Amino acid sequence: MLRRCVDVADLKIQVKHALDEARILVVGTSVLLGFHYRAPLEAGFDRLPTILQLMKLGALGLLLVTTMLLLTPPAVHQIVEGGADTRRLHGVTTLACALALLPFAMTLAIDFFFAGELVLGPAGAIGLALGALGLALGAWYGVGLWARRRWRRRGGIATSLRSTEVARTTLTDRIEHVLTEARVVLPGAQALLGFQFAGILGETFERLPASSRLLHLGSLGFIALAMMMLMTPAAWHRMVEDGEDTERFHRIASVLVLSAMATLALGLAVELVVVVRKVTGDLRLGVAAALVALVMFYGVWFGLTAWARARLSRPRASSAQRAA
Repeated sequence: MLRRCVDVADLKIQVKHALDEARILVVGTSVLLGFHYRAPLEAGFDRLPTILQLMKLGALGLLLVTTMLLLTPPAVHQIVEGGADTRRLHGVTTLACALALLPFAMTLAIDFFFAGELVLGPAGAIGLALGALGLALGAWYGVGLWARRRWRRRGGIATSLRSTEVARTTLTDRIEHVLTEARVVLPGAQALLGFQFAGILGETFERLPASSRLLHLGSLGFIALAMMMLMTPAAWHRMVEDGEDTERFHRIASVLVLSAMATLALGLAVELVVVVRKVTGDLRLGVAAALVALVMFYGVWFGLTAWARARLSRPRASSAQRAA
């Protein structure tokens, strides 16, 4: 499949806006994700009924799926598209954000049920959870679908994913986008790092098995390393390049963003062992959950994107050979 290169200023703007919108969703998700990792280390968590503890664990799983979806566009942009602004990237970003809102809405419903159960009792908790879920789905899906049909918007995600349209992307555009993508990933690392440090001061942390405390420390190290890598491009750009846009800087920034995503996934998976073990008392179940999470992150961010890149490069190579 040959790319159709066009001078489309609107496409560049659409890609930029899509990445900015993904960043907004990441910021909203990150605080809840950090809280759900932190909650099992609170003293009051052990006094909760088992069903509520398991529900919080399920909500954490939903938030991990949300995080995986929201951080997929940067991986697609750098690995599949090579930093170019394409209609396909816009479609992937739109689809990822749309899908991510569903598990996030379910998480909100679980959290409102959790809060309502402690304050209002079971009946009030169910009503509160259903109200939160209905309001979220209505605001994020219902209104948008109604408005799209009302104004008869054509095209959509499916059309974008099949498109070969590529905007002429300058070096400055690519650098601007990779820095935006660093800002997309950074809030997750920042929020988690703060909650992880606070967790060490919790009353229940001292009562964790020594291996869980070491795993928590390891997770803290991975997340801190991810944050350092995400902040490195800004320092490099100022100190090495004197603020100039160079191909070298774009390559370095791209590698750092992807490496930070890989490291952040390790931090999330390692801490998941601690949380699942704390809730269930089963270390093997915690390790299994962490492996599933790691396969999900790496499989989508790096495996699926590498496959897509190879699949898209074969037709271009065949066309080049025929032209020669």
